[in-house]
Amino acid sequence: MMDVTIQNFEAEVIEASMTTPVLVDFWAPWCAPCKSLGPVLEKVETAYEGRFKLVKINSDDEQQLAQAFGIKSLPTCVLLVNGQPVDGFMGALPEGQVKQFLDKHLLAENELQAQAVAQVAQEQLQAGDADSARATLEQALATDPGNDDACFDLVKLLIGEGELAEATALLAPAMARIPVPLRFEAQTQWLKALEFVTTDPRGQWDLDQFDALIAQNKRDFEARFAKSRLLIAIGQWEAAMDELLEIIMRDKKWDNETPRKTFVALLELMTPPKSKAQTATGKSAGGIELMGKAAMQEDPLQAMISSYRRKLSMALN
Repeated sequence: MMDVTIQNFEAEVIEASMTTPVLVDFWAPWCAPCKSLGPVLEKVETAYEGRFKLVKINSDDEQQLAQAFGIKSLPTCVLLVNGQPVDGFMGALPEGQVKQFLDKHLLAENELQAQAVAQVAQEQLQAGDADSARATLEQALATDPGNDDACFDLVKLLIGEGELAEATALLAPAMARIPVPLRFEAQTQWLKALEFVTTDPRGQWDLDQFDALIAQNKRDFEARFAKSRLLIAIGQWEAAMDELLEIIMRDKKWDNETPRKTFVALLELMTPPKSKAQTATGKSAGGIELMGKAAMQEDPLQAMISSYRRKLSMALN
């Protein structure tokens, strides 16, 4: 636990929350419930062993910060993740309820370990060391065969390295589940596109050859779908989705809805993973207005994904 002022707020709260969730306790010396809640929060912080960071803000001394967060009563606690307030509560809650509040947003121990493995592997990949990244992910799976995050990242790495047979074999257990997890179904569709360019003669065509066939017959869905797979294989995923949409708009059921399934798979592969806290709304369960939430702007990738989701919805309706 540490005291925060306007001078160190940016570093100790905003910047710190980019790596570890920060729970801000707004209190005042005259507030009796604050005095009972404080020790409870400190006890929970110790018990959670670094899963979150606790800071305290004296609302009397730091009125600017209290106003910025819309604090109306004391004590009030606000949880920040990635620089944004995501939830909060008012009043001196008992230890059990404080833990319930935190557990809605904090990663469990196994999730933290999976996240740490993914971070190490990503750093190794950025350093150009694919072999070490592969070894890291393989070790994570050997330790915990049910680690879907490590499985997903390893399949992605194998696909990127062109080791399609190994990727397919690694995906097999996940594809045998009922229902199949969407992200693994998405990777399977990606694999099918890559296999198409190596096993189907059309995989070596120029895009112009597909366009010539489509110009002769707008309903040549075989040509459109083959073109979409080539576009996927060469990394032009937006163009591939445009081609898939042309099929869906003309015949939603063609080939057992494979164009729709492939379209959804691409959206899944492009969508960044969400943390637990990113699902929070602009007002907490306790009724606290989370200031600044409305100011959050959608990044270009998310805007593009949202646009294609709307296009698919319109095509299906």
